Amino acid sequence: MRDPIPTVTLPSGITVPALGQGTWNMGETIARAEDEIASLKAGLDLGMTLIDTAEMYGDGGAEEIVGKAIKGQRDEVFIVSKVYPMNASRKGAIEACERSLKRMKIDRIDLYLLHWRGEYPLAETVAAFEALKAAGKIGAWGVSNFDVDDMEELLAVPDGGNVAANQVLYNLGRRGIEYDLLPWCQERNIPIMAYSPIEQGRLAHHPDLIHIAKTYQATPAQVALAFLLERDGVIAIPKTSNPQRVAENRDAVSLDITDEDWATLDAAFPPPARKKPLEML
Repeated sequence: MRDPIPTVTLPSGITVPALGQGTWNMGETIARAEDEIASLKAGLDLGMTLIDTAEMYGDGGAEEIVGKAIKGQRDEVFIVSKVYPMNASRKGAIEACERSLKRMKIDRIDLYLLHWRGEYPLAETVAAFEALKAAGKIGAWGVSNFDVDDMEELLAVPDGGNVAANQVLYNLGRRGIEYDLLPWCQERNIPIMAYSPIEQGRLAHHPDLIHIAKTYQATPAQVALAFLLERDGVIAIPKTSNPQRVAENRDAVSLDITDEDWATLDAAFPPPARKKPLEML
């Protein structure tokens, strides 16, 4: 029997799994659609019931894949999607949300994020998000690729304090947010969603990570995920189209890395000693 997936509590009090599923690069070719749907379904069966997507991914194709994967089990799934900055006006965000709902064949997105900052004032985007929430089209809203100064600006606009999450690039090799953004969000109980938690597979080839993984009879990817699962208020959203890899990701929950091995990883992937610009992929 597998260990339960740890959970993260959103500001609303809703709990979600700390290990979910990403969909970046899904929905781009019909040839891969079947595998992508099967992979997401396998993850749902294993308790990875948070699925992250965006209108940008596959130009809406990823959302269509998600819709097919969750058919018949919508109530068990927590759906996160994102709006393009160019669509994040008062009217545009509402229309974009409607299109996303239609592609996924659902009537509510559980968490709707601004993908990154654009030309529209934050107050205007927040007003659109609050209108969507009041209409029951979304359960909560958040942001993505926001640094501390962006978050502080957000909290200063009307209803900006209702932000429910910030999705950023965070993994063993990209630890810049640990200097300021991560503790800032933790102090305010704003969860961090870590995208590209295995650096799109590149971390799996790091010799130190390979060495430590071998001592636990684990994969480097599992150790990289275990690193994020150790952090309070962090949700990792690895993406794969391989059901076997999904099961491997799920089993990262069971890894119990020693303090000595964490110290070895800190030496190989040093935490930041100063402020770094927020990284993006």
